[in-house]
Amino acid sequence: MKKPPRSKPLLRSEAPIRSRPRGKRNPAQPQLLFDPMPERVEPALAQLMSRPPKGNEWSWELKWDGYRLAVHIEPQGIRILTRGGHDWTHRFPAIAEAARALGPATMIIDGEAVVLDAEGQPDFGLLQQSLGASGKQAGNRASNAVFYAFDLIYLDGHDLRDVEYRSRRHLLEDTLNGPRNDQVGAVRLSETLDGEPNVLLEHVCRLGLEGIVGKHLDRHYRSGRTGDWVKVKCVQSEAFFIVGYEKSAASPTGFGSLVLAAYRDGDLVHVGSVGTGFRQAEIIRLRKMLDTLRWKRKQPPLPYSGSVEIAWVEPTLIAEIEFRAWTSDGKLRHPSYKGLRERQDNAEVFRLD
Repeated sequence: MKKPPRSKPLLRSEAPIRSRPRGKRNPAQPQLLFDPMPERVEPALAQLMSRPPKGNEWSWELKWDGYRLAVHIEPQGIRILTRGGHDWTHRFPAIAEAARALGPATMIIDGEAVVLDAEGQPDFGLLQQSLGASGKQAGNRASNAVFYAFDLIYLDGHDLRDVEYRSRRHLLEDTLNGPRNDQVGAVRLSETLDGEPNVLLEHVCRLGLEGIVGKHLDRHYRSGRTGDWVKVKCVQSEAFFIVGYEKSAASPTGFGSLVLAAYRDGDLVHVGSVGTGFRQAEIIRLRKMLDTLRWKRKQPPLPYSGSVEIAWVEPTLIAEIEFRAWTSDGKLRHPSYKGLRERQDNAEVFRLD
């Protein structure tokens, strides 16, 4: 895979870093003279768009296909938190070790953990295999995961959430391009992409990657989906409940397809089935998990008008599904299975408007 071009410094001003008014001193961090380090920061999220916004006030980078994480480098040690706030430090030992080498500075780095395939491209399925997600091996360590850092929220006593993105990005580059980090280890800089965003998107899609993310250079770090960050995907990918499976005549230990559901006004609705994207070992693993969740009631967990006999299950497992579009009757077009999501990753089941 062709490496994205190296990023250029984005800071154009010598203005000092702005920090919040000095708060009450934290006894656990006596050496910090300015802002106490937050225990956790709710992440900023990218708003999905069908095409990139126009203007020169946007910075663009790859959309990584993995797990969103916040790496806390603290006086007491390293903490790696999921998007939902769960401590997964033990599940990413290589990332924790690489982050430890960035010290003794204290910081909170925002980024994404991925596992790269043989061609150097992120593969969500490989990440799930490493973590043993949602199965008997849940809690496995993803020792081969790489953390791509794309924002800096806190640095050495300065809470950077009220600093514009261009300055945060410049500080992040200085931190990760220093002598302690060689860009080939487990913590790497998510490079910015120079070029017109529509051309970048076309090139990224041709390489089979997920898409691009744009960040407004003049905006502060705001939690949630504010529009300060946007994402444009090559193909659509969302999370859906698995509510059943169609049995396979060819494989009694597998299945023909998985039945998927999304939310509509708090109720589950059928959005189609997926029968592609599975490795054989994953089919057998999923079947064992699904059989422990068999639906014990007479009626299925959602309205269903199909003629195929379905083995219904409790809507517990959440699958990440890639698809091209929606049909006129509200079903997924050309869906493909990517892997299971974990509730600890704060997986959001798709909601139909």
